[in-house]
Amino acid sequence: MNSISRFTRAICLPVMLGLLAGPALAQDEESAAERESRNQKTKQAQAVSKEVYEKIERAQEMVDAKDYPGALKSLNSLYNPDKLTEYEQSNVLNYIGFVYYNMDDIPNAMRTYEKMLAIPSLEETLRKNTTYTLAQLYTMQEQYPQALATLDKWFLLEPNPAPDPFILKAQNLYQVERYADMIEPIRNAMRVAEERGKEIKEDWYVLLNFAYFQQEDYRQVRDIQKIMLVNWPKKRYWFSLAGAYTELGEDENLINAYAAAFDQGMLEKESELVTMAQLYMQREVPYKAAVLLEREMESGRISRDAKNYRLLSQAWQLSMEDQKAIPALTEAAKLSSDGELDVRLGNALLNTGQYAECVQAVESGLRKGGLKSPDNAHISLGMCLYNQRKYNAAVKAFQEAGKTPRSRKVANQWISVIRAEIERNDQIRLAEEAARKKRAEIEERRTQAESA
Repeated sequence: MNSISRFTRAICLPVMLGLLAGPALAQDEESAAERESRNQKTKQAQAVSKEVYEKIERAQEMVDAKDYPGALKSLNSLYNPDKLTEYEQSNVLNYIGFVYYNMDDIPNAMRTYEKMLAIPSLEETLRKNTTYTLAQLYTMQEQYPQALATLDKWFLLEPNPAPDPFILKAQNLYQVERYADMIEPIRNAMRVAEERGKEIKEDWYVLLNFAYFQQEDYRQVRDIQKIMLVNWPKKRYWFSLAGAYTELGEDENLINAYAAAFDQGMLEKESELVTMAQLYMQREVPYKAAVLLEREMESGRISRDAKNYRLLSQAWQLSMEDQKAIPALTEAAKLSSDGELDVRLGNALLNTGQYAECVQAVESGLRKGGLKSPDNAHISLGMCLYNQRKYNAAVKAFQEAGKTPRSRKVANQWISVIRAEIERNDQIRLAEEAARKKRAEIEERRTQAESA
C-alpha cells in the first residue's frame, strides 16, 4: 500500500548538533573548563609573568564587558612566541580563540585553537578540551571529515567519554554518509548514559533508527520504533513502525499498528484514513471499513469521488449489505466514464430484487462501454430481464453473453431454463384455455337442458 510501503525518511533524522556553550573549554557535564576556571588565575599567577598576567586580566575584563574588539587588540599585541613561554602562549591563544568565537568569527577561532594545539607542552586537560571544542567548530563549519579526525584524536585523550561526544561523532558520520558506522557510537552513547543514570534522548533513537533503516535492518527499526512509541508516542513513529512491519511481511502487526494510530485519533489525512479502511478489508472486517468510509465522507475528510465510492460499495458488498452499497454505487457510477460501476450497481440491484432498476443500470453500463467482461454484464442483464418475465429479451441477452467462450455454458443453461419456462407456460396457457372451453361447453349444455 503506497502510504506505508516505504516509510518516509523525513521522520528519520532531525539532526541536532550539540554546539558550543562557551570558550575553548566546553564540555558535557560539569566540564573541565569549569573546573579549570576555578584555578585559572592561580595557575596564571604561578606560571606566567606578572606583566602577562595583568594584560590577560585586563583582556578578561573587556570580555566581561563584551568589548571583544578591545580584548582582541590587547591579546594580539600581547601574543609573541619569541617572548612568551609555551604556557603563556597557550593562555593567550585560549583567550584569543574565545574572543573570536564570541565575535562569530569561527574560522579565526579555529585557526587559533589549531595553533594552540601545536604547542608541544600544552597542558593535558587544556589539550583535550581544546581538541573537543575544535571538533565542534569543524562541525559548525560543515567540515565533517576534519571534525571526525579531530574527534578520533579526542577519544584517544579521554579515557571516560560522556555520551554527547559519541553522538557528535554519529552526526558527523551521517553528514559524510557513513551510515553503517553511526551505529557503534550511538550504541556507546546509550550504554554510557545508562551506566551514569542519564537520560537516553529521543534524537539518539532517531539517529539510530536512520542508521538501521539505511542498512535495511527492519527488525532493528521495528524494535527501535516500539521503544520510541512507549516513550514518545508520536504519529510518525506509528507510521515508521507500520513501514517496518510492511517490509518484514508482518501483516497482522501492520494492521494493529495502523489501528492503534487510528484509535488515538492520529489519522487525519484522506490517504491515511483510506489506507485504514483498506487494511480493515484486508483483515476481513469490511463492515468497519464501510462505517469508517461513510462517516469520513460525511465529515469531508474523505472526498466523494468515484474511487472512494467504489471502495465504500466494495466494503458494503463484502459485508453482505447490498442495499447499503446501492447509494455508493449510484454516486460512483455517475462520476465514472466507463460502465464498470453501472454493472456493479446492476448486480447489487439484482441481489436486492430491484429488477427494473437493475436493467436500467446494466444497460447504462453497456452503453458507456469500457467493460472488462461485457459477457458477464449481459448475463446480469439476462437475469434481471428473466426475473421481470421478459423472456425473449432475456434470451437475447444470454445469446450475446454466449458469444464469449467462457460464458457460453452458463448462457446456454439460462437459455434452456428460459425456453423450458416458456414451454411450461405455454402448456399451462393451453391447459387453461382448454379448461375454459370445456367449462363453457358444459355451461352451454346446462342452459339448453333447462330451457327444454
